[in-house]
Amino acid sequence: MQNLTIIGGGLAGSEAAWQVAQRGIRVQLYEMRPNTTTGAHISADLGELVCSNSLGSNLPDRASGVLKAELRQLGSLLLEVAEQTALPAGAALAVDRVKFAESITQRLTEHPNIEIIRQEVTEIPAGPVIVASGPLTSAALSKSIAQFSGQEHLYFFDAIAPIVTAESINMEIAYRASRWGESEERDGDYINCPFHVRADYLAFVEALRGAERIKLHDFELELEQGVRAGADQFFEGCLPVEIIASRGDKALAYGPMRPIGLADPRVPRPPYAVVQLRQDNLAGNLYNLVGFQTNLTFPEQRRVLRMIPGLEKAEFARYGQMHRNTFIASPKLLRPTLQSLARPELFFAGQITGVEGYMGNIATGLLAGWNAARLLQGREPLELPRATMLGALCHYITHAEMKNFQPMKANFGILPPLQYAEKGGKRERGAAHARHAAAALEEFLATLSAEKGEQ
Repeated sequence: MQNLTIIGGGLAGSEAAWQVAQRGIRVQLYEMRPNTTTGAHISADLGELVCSNSLGSNLPDRASGVLKAELRQLGSLLLEVAEQTALPAGAALAVDRVKFAESITQRLTEHPNIEIIRQEVTEIPAGPVIVASGPLTSAALSKSIAQFSGQEHLYFFDAIAPIVTAESINMEIAYRASRWGESEERDGDYINCPFHVRADYLAFVEALRGAERIKLHDFELELEQGVRAGADQFFEGCLPVEIIASRGDKALAYGPMRPIGLADPRVPRPPYAVVQLRQDNLAGNLYNLVGFQTNLTFPEQRRVLRMIPGLEKAEFARYGQMHRNTFIASPKLLRPTLQSLARPELFFAGQITGVEGYMGNIATGLLAGWNAARLLQGREPLELPRATMLGALCHYITHAEMKNFQPMKANFGILPPLQYAEKGGKRERGAAHARHAAAALEEFLATLSAEKGEQ
């Protein structure tokens, strides 16, 4: 039986391992936790979600919904597990992060073709390999990747949001509602903490700006061979709230604290700003602050975040943190099949490729798994149509201009333009893109099914 090495037991590595193993190929899946920690993970489970517990919108006319539809057709294990461990979250797919990771770990552990090895890989091994080591790739492996690529490593700083206990939320002030009433639940799936008074909101913004931040670790600031340092290099899609606050008084009110569609039923006028909390586990006793990634010190988080109406006595189950996310110069290094240009039996998958978002990580893991298996079976690796969301993501990360290359999540802007003008607005255009993507994938899979033995 043929063998494949996969480095990293996160979302991409776990999905890749399953896809390869399902095709009759032995997989050695290396995960360095718990022997070597990352500073962001808290368990040894595979597929642990470090940041949010939301996998994005389920709506069919949204980019994330289109990618999910594709992954269902392609047989994604992790999407299946996510839907089995889902929590109420309006139109989004949110999961109990503990049960999600435990289920992935169990499924992979029980697979006869998968061997899980708890050991750090310090250099890229010979032979067929998928590198899915994620944004928190260890220093030793990062140097090995830099030496192999001959290109400058890129990275940005990312942050995670705090989690509070449900019992510590003051529901005499907070209220339940989903934006625009999108939840099927009568009272809404989100808890909302409203700023009804503009002066209170401005005081909160000023406190964020002046609060003490955690000093970035020296190793994150050092200029190492093949690594470009820069503590101010944040990813725009996951900015710390204190950075957003520094951009202007109204920046938060137009960003993660946008009140539109979240009217307080007890107050005749809409709030000036709202902090939303999303359920974080099946028990319903933990809630995370949506969009409130932060790098404030823990004492400052307690002080400042308790200024939010309804969180005056908040108890923190997890504080926000910041960490370095590493990704490679994919436009110079990879093919749309996720193969290395210099070494075809070497694949990369997940956030290290420059794909952003949980679903993008899962999707690239699936494609890398499919293609690594095909290569070992003597078949040509697959390049998905650009009209599909996954095909467009892989095309973007391998064709973007390096001077503007930043991590990219699923969005309609990376798809080819529609060939004719669609009537209506944004939702109608989204629906049209969804139809085109579905048709392109159907045609692609029909052609693929003609191959003898394709699973």
